[in-house]
Order: sequence, then C-alpha cells, then structure tokens
Amino acid sequence: MSEAVKDENGEPLQKTFADGQKRLGGIGDYLGEKIAQVTGSETRVTVLGHIQRGAQPTYHDRMIASAFGVRAVDLIKEGQFGRMVAWQNRKVVDVAIEDAIATYQDVNVDGTLVHTARSLGICLGD
Repeated sequence: MSEAVKDENGEPLQKTFADGQKRLGGIGDYLGEKIAQVTGSETRVTVLGHIQRGAQPTYHDRMIASAFGVRAVDLIKEGQFGRMVAWQNRKVVDVAIEDAIATYQDVNVDGTLVHTARSLGICLGD
C-alpha cells in the first residue's frame, strides 16, 4: 500500500529515520499491529522498497495484489488460518501452508538471479 495512506482518523503516518528526517510511511506496520490485536494472531509485514519493486507496478500487478488482499481478508473472516493465497490458472486460490512448503525448492547460488542480485548490492543474508 502507498506510503501516503492515512489512518482511520485521516491522519498521515510518518516514520522518523536514522538521519532524523520524517517521511510518510508506516501504514503497513500500523495495520499489521491492528490485525494482530483483532485476530490474536502473529502478523508480519513485508515492505518492498523501490529497488526491490524493480519498476512502477502495472495495472496487472495492482489487480493481482488487490485480489490477494481481498482473498486474505475473506479467509480471516471465514476463520481459515494457516493458509496462503496464490495465483493459479488465472485465479486467486488459497492453499494450506503445509502444502505450499511440502516440496523443497532450493535456489541455485551460482545462477543468474543470484549473480544479478549480488551485482546490484542486494544482500541475500550470507
């Protein structure tokens, strides 16, 4: 979601960075905390920076992201937890997390994508 999204009172959320600058942002963490409070479940927030995004999202990116969000909220409303949303055969589906991780898929550390990431200065945790 956009850094400029406001809270339920219409107030913009700002984050103070190490250099002391205040910038718009923090709505993801804010909503994550609210979701955790309401559901009593651990909630994790992922923030993709502009470099990770690679480019401006297309209409297709936005539609899929919105469809994922709608299905995720529907799952919460239905009391279905331990599931993840995915895109299969041009539809949003949900699958058990156990099924999603049942098959190990390793990353070729000598492959093109890892080489490209490292060349761009992206840390892969090693």
